[in-house]
Amino acid sequence: MFGGLLLCALGGQAVWGLLGYNEAARTAGLQEVSFGRYVTSSGFAVDVAENWQSEFLQFVLYIALTVWLVQRGSSESKEPGDEGRESDEKQLIGSFARPDSPAWARAGGWRTRVYSHSLVLVMAVVFLASWSAQAVAGRVADHEDRMRDLLDPIGLGAYLVSPDFRGRTLQNWQSELLAIGTMAVFAIYLRERGSPESKEVGAPHAVTQSSD
Repeated sequence: MFGGLLLCALGGQAVWGLLGYNEAARTAGLQEVSFGRYVTSSGFAVDVAENWQSEFLQFVLYIALTVWLVQRGSSESKEPGDEGRESDEKQLIGSFARPDSPAWARAGGWRTRVYSHSLVLVMAVVFLASWSAQAVAGRVADHEDRMRDLLDPIGLGAYLVSPDFRGRTLQNWQSELLAIGTMAVFAIYLRERGSPESKEVGAPHAVTQSSD
């Protein structure tokens, strides 16, 4: 379902982005572009990449920091006092693994250590890859804009410290950090019946996790 919604959102972004691009081109007296050319352009690529990198940054921070940080009363938090990596027994690894546990959880050694952090590692790799894609595509898009304005192009290093790259990056980061913070706090006092992201409707505000 979410894959289908993602494709619909990407398609909508492409259609409306093309309309906006061609409207700006007409205003500037420039040639309009086709749909195929627009979706393979650096402008479309940088818009997609900058959104993706901020989303995966949110996941990396949320998954990693909630190991050690707690918010009393939030269903998004562990109970105060449960901070940390937790014991092998509680995590069902090594000699405490069940017969149906993942193979690397039962293997021990470096494989279990890697698998113990595999979620954050993969999310971090995707974040860095999409952030790199944003940097490369953004530099190409900036190069095209500068050529249109008869300005000299700049290198990738100069683009990484430019207002365009930093502004795009921080604009997305602040929205993700706002979302994480508000969700953790709102979940203390607000409810959504039947949602695993919410405490039970009748659960006291002071209860940190929803009960089994």
